[in-house]
Amino acid sequence: MVAVTARRRATHAAAPPTRLPWRYSHHAEILAISFSALLIEISYTRIVSFKLFYYYVYLVIGLALLGVGAGGVMVAISKRLRAAATETVLYWSFLLGAVATVVAYIIIATIRINTLAVWLYGKGSAKSLVMLLVLCLCLFVSFVPAGVISATLFGRAPKAIGGLYFADLLGAGLACAVVIYVISSLGAPAAVMLAVSVMAAGAMWVARPAHPARFALATVALVVGIVLTIGPGLLPTQRVDSSKTKIGVGTTVASDWGPVIRVDLARPAGRPDQLLLYHDGILGASILKWNGTRAFLARYRFPQDPRSIPFRLLGSPPRQEAVIGAAGGREVLASLYYGAGHVDAVELNPVTVRYVTTTFANFDGHLAQNPHVSYINADGRSFMARTAKHYNLIWYPAPDSYAATNGALSSAYVLSESYLYTTNGIESMLQHLRSGGLFVAQFGEVDDVYYLRTSRFVATARQALADLGVHDPAADIMVATTPSGILGLPISTILVSRDAFTPAEVFRFLASMKPVSDSTVLTVGGHASKANPVNGVVKTQTDQLPAFYAAYPYNITPTTDNDPYFYHFARFGTVVANFFHPLNSADRENSVGERVLVLLLAISIFAATIFLLLPFVAIRKTWVRLPRKGVSAIFFAGVGLGFIFFEITLMQLLNLFLGYPTYALTITLMSLLVFTGLGALASQRVRHRRAAIPVLFGLLIALTLFYLFGLTPLTNALLQTALFVRILVTFLVLAPLGICFGMFMPIGLGEISQLGEHPRQYVAWGWAVNGFASVVGASLATILAMSFGFDFVLILGLACYFVAVLAWLAMSRSFRGNV
Repeated sequence: MVAVTARRRATHAAAPPTRLPWRYSHHAEILAISFSALLIEISYTRIVSFKLFYYYVYLVIGLALLGVGAGGVMVAISKRLRAAATETVLYWSFLLGAVATVVAYIIIATIRINTLAVWLYGKGSAKSLVMLLVLCLCLFVSFVPAGVISATLFGRAPKAIGGLYFADLLGAGLACAVVIYVISSLGAPAAVMLAVSVMAAGAMWVARPAHPARFALATVALVVGIVLTIGPGLLPTQRVDSSKTKIGVGTTVASDWGPVIRVDLARPAGRPDQLLLYHDGILGASILKWNGTRAFLARYRFPQDPRSIPFRLLGSPPRQEAVIGAAGGREVLASLYYGAGHVDAVELNPVTVRYVTTTFANFDGHLAQNPHVSYINADGRSFMARTAKHYNLIWYPAPDSYAATNGALSSAYVLSESYLYTTNGIESMLQHLRSGGLFVAQFGEVDDVYYLRTSRFVATARQALADLGVHDPAADIMVATTPSGILGLPISTILVSRDAFTPAEVFRFLASMKPVSDSTVLTVGGHASKANPVNGVVKTQTDQLPAFYAAYPYNITPTTDNDPYFYHFARFGTVVANFFHPLNSADRENSVGERVLVLLLAISIFAATIFLLLPFVAIRKTWVRLPRKGVSAIFFAGVGLGFIFFEITLMQLLNLFLGYPTYALTITLMSLLVFTGLGALASQRVRHRRAAIPVLFGLLIALTLFYLFGLTPLTNALLQTALFVRILVTFLVLAPLGICFGMFMPIGLGEISQLGEHPRQYVAWGWAVNGFASVVGASLATILAMSFGFDFVLILGLACYFVAVLAWLAMSRSFRGNV
C-alpha cells in the first residue's frame, strides 16, 4: 500500500545550483503539482479498494509512477514542449490536469467491472479486461501533468535544482500530512477534487496578470473544483465491482469514507433488529438492536450460534475478555449474554467505532457506555502490546474489518497483510492469557475440502506454541466446524490454550457441539473422527512438518511478521503455470489475488516500455550518440528498484510500531520525502561528487544492517510509548536513509549530464530508465515479499544499489570535472 515515491522526483540535476529570485524559480508551482499528485494517488488507493478490491491499489501506485515518468519523457522528446514558454507549459499542464482529473473520475465512477470475470477467459472476460484498461488509462492521465511540470522546471532551471527538488518533496510531504484528515472528513472523492482545485489555482497563479482570458478560464476551473470538493455528492456514485455484495437500493442509512475502509450501513428488509455494515462494498458485520437487558438478547439465539462454543468450554463467565476486531459488537453482545465481567472491544476502523459508540448508540442500547464494555479504536496487536491486562478469553471473530465468510467469496484478502495472524501475533495473545485462559479464532471457509484458512491458522498457532516452549502443541489445540455457522456459510472455531486441555475441558468442548446444528470436530488433541487437513497439520511430527507443507497442494506454512500474507495460499509457480486456465466460482479465494498481481506486473512492464522507453525512438538519432547509455541505464535501474524495495519494506516494518496502517503509509512516506529533499539539498555541497556514491553505499550497508537486526528490537521496546514518541522515532530512524537516498539521483544526473553533447536528452534517458524500474518494482516487490519475506526484499534492495555502484564506477572514468 503506498505512494508516488521520492526517487521519481530526482530529475534534471545538471549542475551545481545558484540561488535565483523566488519569482523566477517556480517553487510554488512545483510544490502545488507535487501536492496534487500525491493527494490524487493516496485518495485513489481508497477509491479503487472500494470500487474493485484491495489488491488493485497496486494499479494506482504503478500508474502514478508511470504517468509522472511519461510526462518527463514527453518533455524530452517533444520539440513543441521544449520550444514553448515556461509559463505556457505550466499553465496548460495545470489547467488540463485539473480538467482531465475530473473527467477521469467521472469515467472511473461510471464504468462497472466484474474483475472475477477476467479469469473466465470468455466474452465477458474480454469486456471486463477492456473496462479495466479504461480505468488504468483514466488513472494514468491524472499524473502526466505532474511529470510535464517537473521535467520542464528541472530542465530549464538546472542551477535551481536543489530548491526546486526540495519544494517538490515538501509538497508531497504536505499532502501526506493532510490527506487522511481530508479523506476522513470529506471523503476520498472530495480529496481528489481538492487536488483539482489546487491545480486550477496553480493555473490562475501562472496566468496572472498578463493573460486575462487564461486567468478567467482557470478561475472557472477553480470554482468547479471548490464546488465539487465541498459537495462531492454532485459527482456520480462509484459503481462497485459487480461480483461484490449488492447493497439494497434505498436501504442505506449512512456512508462514510474512513482512513481504513469505506463503510456503508444498510437496513435489511424484514429485519428491524439489525443494521448491516458493508466494508469497501463487502458485507462485513452488523450492529444489533438492544435495550440493555440480557433478556432482550435471547432473540439472537446465541446458544445455537458457534459464538457460544468458547463460553461453554470455559465453564464459567470470563472475568476479563478481549474481542479483537469487535466491528458492530455482535460478539460483545454474545459475551454479555454469557455473563462476561468486562469486555475490551478493540476495533481498528474509526468509522465503525463512531457508529457503535455515538451515531447509532440509541439503536445498540449504548453498548459502548455499558459499564462492562470498553470500546477501543486501535490495532489489536498494538493494543495488546501496550496493555498490562491478562484475560480469561481473547477472541478473534474474523478481525479483518471484513466478515471472513464474505471476504472469502470475494477474494478480498489475498494480498492484505495481517499482523494478527502471525506466529508473533499469536504468541502475544497467548502471553496475555490468565491461567486456564482461552484464545479463540473463528474463520469463514469456502469449502470443507482443504480448510485453507483453518489449516494455516492452526499451523501458525502450532508454531507459536512451540516458540513458547510447548512440546506437544497438539494437546493445546481443538477445532470444530459448522457448515452453516454464520450468514449461512461454513465457519471454523479454533481454540488454543497455553496448557494442554484437560479431559474435563475436552468433554465440555464436545458437549458444546450439540446445540450448534451440524457442528463437527476436526481435531481434539490431535485425534479426529475422520481424516482432514487440519488434523494432518496437528498430528504430523515436528521433524516431518517441512515435508508435509512442501507436499501440500497449497501454501499453509506458518506466517510470521516477516511474511504476514496469511491469505496467500496459491504459490506463484503454480499461478504462473495455470495462468491461462479459467477459474470457476469455487476458486475465488484460490489464486485470484495472485493472478491479479502477476497481471499487474505484466501490464507494468508493457506500459512502462511503451510510455517510458519506446518514445526514445522519436529521437533515436540523438539517442544513439549518447555515450555509456547502457551502463548508465544499469545505474538508474538499480537506484529505482532499490529505492522502492526499501520503501515498501520499511512501511511494513513500521506498520505494527505505529499501530495504524494509515500512519505507516503517511508518516513513513512523509519522513522519506522530507529527508530525501534535505539529502538533495545537501548533495549540492558535495565537492568530490564522483567518490560520493561509493561512500553513500557504505552508509546504506550500515543502515540495512540496522533495519534488519536493530529496528524490530527498538520498536518492540518502544511499543508502549505515546503515539507522538513513536512518530518521532520513525522520523529519526528514517532520516539518515532519506538523506542518503536524496543524494544518489541528483549526483548521478548531474554527472551524466556532462557526458556527450546532449545533456537534456541524457538526463531524460536516466529519468525514463529510473521510472521503468520504479513502475515494475512496485508490483515485483510485493510478489517477492509474499514469496520470500520482507527481509529478503530489503537485502535485494541493497543488492540493487550495489549493482548501481558498480555501474557508477564503470562510468566514472568518463566524467569531466567534479572530481
